[in-house]
Amino acid sequence: MKKIFTSIMLIFTLGLSLTACGGSGSKEVLNVYNWGDYIDKSVIREFEDEFNVKVNYEEYATNEEMLAKIEAGGTAYDVIFPSEYMVEYMLSKDLLNELDYTNLDNFKNIDERFTNLPYDSNSKHSVPYLWGTMGIVYNKNMVTEPVNSWEILWDEKYAGKILMLDSSRDTIGVTLKMLGYSLNTKNIDELNEAKATLIEQKPLVRAYEVDTYKDQMIAEEAAMALCWSGDAMLLMDENENLAYSIPQEGTNLWFDTMAVPKTSQNKELAEKFINFMMRPEIAAKNSDYIKYSSPNMEALNFLPEKDTSNPYLYPTGDINNIGEVFLDLGEFTTEYDKAWTEIKSS
Repeated sequence: MKKIFTSIMLIFTLGLSLTACGGSGSKEVLNVYNWGDYIDKSVIREFEDEFNVKVNYEEYATNEEMLAKIEAGGTAYDVIFPSEYMVEYMLSKDLLNELDYTNLDNFKNIDERFTNLPYDSNSKHSVPYLWGTMGIVYNKNMVTEPVNSWEILWDEKYAGKILMLDSSRDTIGVTLKMLGYSLNTKNIDELNEAKATLIEQKPLVRAYEVDTYKDQMIAEEAAMALCWSGDAMLLMDENENLAYSIPQEGTNLWFDTMAVPKTSQNKELAEKFINFMMRPEIAAKNSDYIKYSSPNMEALNFLPEKDTSNPYLYPTGDINNIGEVFLDLGEFTTEYDKAWTEIKSS
């Protein structure tokens, strides 16, 4: 998950508190590993009560932190929530179980637009959980012209009022889109052009942030910020002067998924949990809590109309017209890392 929760470094076990009055006894145990604050906690209790099980629930801050724990093998996690590019990487390392769809009848609720995507072409190893876009959140009182191109982030009139994400793939990615290239490019010349363009922009940038930019936008200390859609919706709830736009050059479409790693010792219960999470009312509860878009068509019937009618949360038509999904770049990832280091140190 790219997003508002990536700086949360909390790891805890919900199951301990939920069973404090009795202990788990002979109950089945499910080990769930998810992003920080990325589920409505009442959903965990509902699952435990309905299936008479105990859920050990832990949180991570980044895909890479989760991957390290899975590869270390110290804990037998049953359900994880990897982002799209991490699914692709984990498949290349044979770290994910193939799902048994006879246990996943609620998969029928998932919008076909969000199945069989490039990172898991046959949807054999993951199901979508939440999704969103990258765009620009801006203050309507400070920015009066249309925010319809990434080029506005390079406008000198907003010097010192522009916030960029401290994230190499995202920040380099939107720059590549502005230049007319794929955000998954492995062309070194295109990457170097994006690097030079970001170095040119740097004197205009107030800061590179992941979380604190949100406070600055709410306080109207900055005019605009590179932003994930869910964050933008939360910010707009806090300050009515803020708005969100997806530039015409296209953007990143991101997906967080549910998957069963090879570490699982209870695959059948893991699939029951994933199926439970795809119930419309449960999917809606999580989406409403987190403010990211649900890929679950039936869940939209349980969500506020102001959300489901928001074209930035629920765009219609071919999602490929909106942008691209990040793919695992393999060894070429080091080139992006080098470019980002040069941008930040310039």
